[in-house]
Amino acid sequence: MTSVLKLVVNKLDKLRIPYVLTGGLAVSYWGAPRTTHDIDIIIEIDSSKTASIIRAFDKEFYVSREEIESMLSHGRSFNLIHHKTGIKIDFWLVDKKDPHKVLEFSRALKKKIFGQTISIIAPEDLIIVKLKWCQGGESFRHLEDVKSVLRISKVDTAYIKQWAHKQGTLEIF
Repeated sequence: MTSVLKLVVNKLDKLRIPYVLTGGLAVSYWGAPRTTHDIDIIIEIDSSKTASIIRAFDKEFYVSREEIESMLSHGRSFNLIHHKTGIKIDFWLVDKKDPHKVLEFSRALKKKIFGQTISIIAPEDLIIVKLKWCQGGESFRHLEDVKSVLRISKVDTAYIKQWAHKQGTLEIF
């Protein structure tokens, strides 16, 4: 997974596409290592980047123009699948209508991960996202992730409480 992450990040950097690593790999960085089967990345793009994304990734990954266009028009995600390993990379578009998502993207930190500088979600924002996912019913894994990050990383609890209150997840926190 490490080599695939580095490959993807290098390509995003070359394309000058702003990104933030999130999901299970971010939990493993800020909390206790845990198993994950994919790589989750938030990106900020518009339709002008579609062709360059396809050109950059199509030799080593399955990539679909239709999925990218659907993500751009409907705000969903699209994925790449690495041909050699089968590792899936889920790309999520920054939701510009959600004030926390915009802030989360801007608060990303540059950290040395697997020997490479990578933009990663701040631990507080990762917790806020995980609390929101708990509302969606997948609470056990997300709560364990929250506990793991709280146990290992120093976080700004006032910031977390502020956003948890705004999104209606303070009682979970």
